[in-house]
Amino acid sequence: MKSAIIIPARYGSTRFPGKPLALIAGQSMLSRVVDIAKNAAAELENAQVAVATEDERIEAHCKDINIPCIMTSADCPTGSDRVLEAAEKLDPTLDFVLGLQGDAPFTPKDAPRQMLETVQENSEIQVITPVVNLRWSELDSLRENKKVTPFSGTTAIIDKDGRALWFSKNILPTIRKEENIRKDSEYSPVYQHIGFYGFKMETLKKFVSLPRGHYETLEGLEQLRLLENDIPIHTVKLDVEAGLAQAGVDSPEDIARAEEILSKMEAA
Repeated sequence: MKSAIIIPARYGSTRFPGKPLALIAGQSMLSRVVDIAKNAAAELENAQVAVATEDERIEAHCKDINIPCIMTSADCPTGSDRVLEAAEKLDPTLDFVLGLQGDAPFTPKDAPRQMLETVQENSEIQVITPVVNLRWSELDSLRENKKVTPFSGTTAIIDKDGRALWFSKNILPTIRKEENIRKDSEYSPVYQHIGFYGFKMETLKKFVSLPRGHYETLEGLEQLRLLENDIPIHTVKLDVEAGLAQAGVDSPEDIARAEEILSKMEAA
């Protein structure tokens, strides 16, 4: 299987312009993600890594950190559209492509490798994405975060075979008699979605050609377009340290929190 890990890195973020180039403890956010991708590719056969961007400043940084960079249109409506454009330019014979967000420096290091290995073992998988089973303490934290930023954090409902049934910005499922369930396990019944995807190339091409879905528009979640069009999404369950499932960087204010998390990880 010929695969690629494409890192879409857009400079023009409304809330945080130039976010992929922001420094976290002296190292750019993008270079931290590149390291994750390179480490995963090194353990796989026929796997390439490249950055996809619309901005010459990010292209210049990619030269500095020695990673291939593919210039894409500034008009790509989603990261998946940017990944497809870059993948076709990188190698039109690719079988599978994984889009790893350039602003996700705390992506679990094993996630890209686990996803691609799962696909190698099951050729029927069209789309794959990771989820994390939240501890009760993490679920409590997510609930508190949503009081301030209700559209942060996405939860997933999955079936017994690991296929996604639904995703939502609401916390699903609703839990009756929670006080009884909490006594039995450290983990809650809630899965948080880690927002990046792997696609068969033909599935990615179909996905970007489809019109935006009704629920995709309501929730602001592009993966719902897949489910609304009967394209199954397989999930991989990740084991991560407490708190890392929610360690995103969405604003300049998150940099200090990211550096604190990084310091704790390095001290562990």
